[in-house]
Amino acid sequence: MIGPDESRLKARLARLVGLNTENPPGREIEAAGFVADELTAWGCEVRVDAFEDGRANVIGVLRNGAGPTLAFNSHLDVVPAGKGWSRDPFVLVEENGRLFGRGACDAKGPIAAMIEAVAMLAADRGGWSGTVVAAFVADEEVGSRGARRLARELPGIDFVVVGEPTGNAPVIAHKGSLRPIVRVAGRMAHSGTPDLGVNAIFGAARVLDRVAAAHREIRSRRHPLVGSASLTVTRILGGVADNVVPDACEIMLDRRMIPGEREADAIGEIEALLRAAELDDGVRAAIVRFQETTGGATETAADHPIVRAALAACVANGVSDPKLGGFGGGCDLVHFREIGAHGVVVGPGDLAVAHQSDEFVPIAELVQAPSIYRDIALRMLPPGRPAAQP
Repeated sequence: MIGPDESRLKARLARLVGLNTENPPGREIEAAGFVADELTAWGCEVRVDAFEDGRANVIGVLRNGAGPTLAFNSHLDVVPAGKGWSRDPFVLVEENGRLFGRGACDAKGPIAAMIEAVAMLAADRGGWSGTVVAAFVADEEVGSRGARRLARELPGIDFVVVGEPTGNAPVIAHKGSLRPIVRVAGRMAHSGTPDLGVNAIFGAARVLDRVAAAHREIRSRRHPLVGSASLTVTRILGGVADNVVPDACEIMLDRRMIPGEREADAIGEIEALLRAAELDDGVRAAIVRFQETTGGATETAADHPIVRAALAACVANGVSDPKLGGFGGGCDLVHFREIGAHGVVVGPGDLAVAHQSDEFVPIAELVQAPSIYRDIALRMLPPGRPAAQP
């Protein structure tokens, strides 16, 4: 069986890291073009879906007879490089068994490995039957506009492998996030006569007391793989001048949901909290908009065949004692689960270094990942297997 080409894998990752896709603003279009060329070279039918100025998804389809459809998915955008780097964040540097660069593990390393897996599958078509989709998207780091768009346009995905840094062990659940902006209303007045106004910042303080109390109840909801649900505040904005009692104050809440919680229910709880603030404290406050997030919480059943396939592929390729895990943050798995696909999250690298300066991926894990991806596909797309039924 053909194995991964390490030099080709490193060169591909170097090119991806060199294409700056910091989000904001994103600008994944050049990276999408490079990936499209790579997938075309391995026999995929390829489409670059440019849906906003500079923003793009790339979808490659490798058909190999009848059978189910499995998607490899990850994201082209990266978080801003920020400060504190000891090297150029957009030049891949090899040092002490690691490859350093922004996106090396989140998630351009997984993309490079997934393309290598496609190359391996294309070169050895006798061992599988079905369709492999390589779907790499924009905007995962902010609002998952790319994955949301992809999910609307790509029906018929039976299985998905999402590439994120997991140390090449399977993750089957992740939290969701919801960020409502709450505006507290007051009445403007001169700060020399504050009693003539209604100070919206004081009102916000009473709302925040209720948020803290709500969190104490919400955090009792636990999931064995992702931990506790939560409600907190991450931003606050109020005041118009040094000598004016403010008539408005905006609060950004961050609600982390665990699998089994619904976004509509989480919103309803926050709205009930705000109604209580008005009835009991006389504070007028309402949700005025929502900040973009990756999306809701989700999980794949631990006994699903793709989970068993992922565990077996990890063991077969040298991952020592892989255990099923969960993400405390979010990723794009949820958008595939919403269209009926079952999936896992697997990839080289450590999430703890993903958004840090001097981000890196261990070379051994990067080289290991393509074989894991290939073997999951081989197990889920065996020759002679009929297409999955809805």
